[in-house]
Amino acid sequence: MSDVRARISADMPRAWRELSDLVKFRSVADERQFPRAECVGAAEWVRDAFLDAGIQSAELIETVDGSLAVVGHRAPRPGAPTVLLYSHYDVQPPGHRTLWGSEPFELTERDGRWYGRGAADCKGNVIMHLLALRALGDDVGVGITVVSEGSEEMGTGGLEDLVEKRPELFASDIIVVADTGNAAVGQPTVTTTLRGIANVVVRIDTLEGEVHSGMYGGPAPDALAALIQLLSTLRDEHGDTVVDGLPSDQTWDGIDYAPERFRADAGVLDGVGLAGSSSVADAVWARPALTVLGIDCPPVVGSAAAISPTASARLNLRVPPGIDAQQAQDALAAHLKAHAPWNARVTVEPEAVGSPFRARTDGPGYAALSESLADAFGEPVVSAGQGGSIPLCNVLAQTFPKAEIILMGVEEPLCRIHAPNESVDPREIENLAVAEALFLQKLGSSDG
Repeated sequence: MSDVRARISADMPRAWRELSDLVKFRSVADERQFPRAECVGAAEWVRDAFLDAGIQSAELIETVDGSLAVVGHRAPRPGAPTVLLYSHYDVQPPGHRTLWGSEPFELTERDGRWYGRGAADCKGNVIMHLLALRALGDDVGVGITVVSEGSEEMGTGGLEDLVEKRPELFASDIIVVADTGNAAVGQPTVTTTLRGIANVVVRIDTLEGEVHSGMYGGPAPDALAALIQLLSTLRDEHGDTVVDGLPSDQTWDGIDYAPERFRADAGVLDGVGLAGSSSVADAVWARPALTVLGIDCPPVVGSAAAISPTASARLNLRVPPGIDAQQAQDALAAHLKAHAPWNARVTVEPEAVGSPFRARTDGPGYAALSESLADAFGEPVVSAGQGGSIPLCNVLAQTFPKAEIILMGVEEPLCRIHAPNESVDPREIENLAVAEALFLQKLGSSDG
């Protein structure tokens, strides 16, 4: 391990320069916000970087949603397995720039962390792959397939469609999805479950139009009040999510998630309690969770003394493994219609669903990676869930049922992915690169 560690440590200044270059691309996969040229430039940069790191061939493939997937290959020695290394180069929009302590598309070092949109999610994982591949050079017998997609954050399904149409490009024995992270800085973690997603938009109509609150307030059915009352039925008195027909008593059997650490990670204000009666780990990794994403109603500024005739909300239901996402969405729609106050008219518009995912942990790839992570970090490996969704994992599992799918990455809680001041700890990039290099060495060795 000492040689691998030394090579990667010496390569970290280059990693800073490369991540700086990659963060500069405003690669949000939405032309309404940033020019398509930003994503094209990032895709070309990633392709060229993998070619420079020893991938023998790499190409840009336009997917059904218009995004470019970087797909590259390096042939295995006879009889050796092939490992797919996944990442994505597209990023979330930066949000309000005034909330950032530095320019979001300029990599900036503060207090030992590297700040910038995509520094962790997921451009930091692109750099991690490059470090590992360069450290090994030609000293690896496994086949390597690299895949970096360009629309993961938009969820428009371009890469999923490409996997289904051209599975030969992705055929692998082991798939490393580098888009999750450790439970804490320095705590090597393999993600074993992902929650699915089932969103709906609910609308309530009660009146033909606005009416004066003084003349009609009281008996007139207020659509906004009805919506508030309806939404309140989705949480019980403890704050637990309750949807008719959905189980909500599942438990998590992996690493614990201490309430104090969760409060710090989530930025919970002093004195404000956590919602729910279960453990944090149960709540975020094993049970359904309902979030109100947005409400359409009169704004405070400019509001009149009138009763709202209509109001709507967009709801996000996170679905743990063991629950079918479509059935969860159907249950949520039925619950909303059944609990409408005053016989208000309720319309539920379903959005796309994404299935939950549970990884296998009994294969040789998982064992080899766990050993490599422990060696690289000097700490025992733990398993954790991930509250977010990665629909690609289910498509890969269905397309390659014999392949092991392993999730890891540089995105620990302090990274604040998707939020202002996203950052990455460079030690995570370095240690994960060491672990990945050791892992590939193990698989490529004669006795691996």
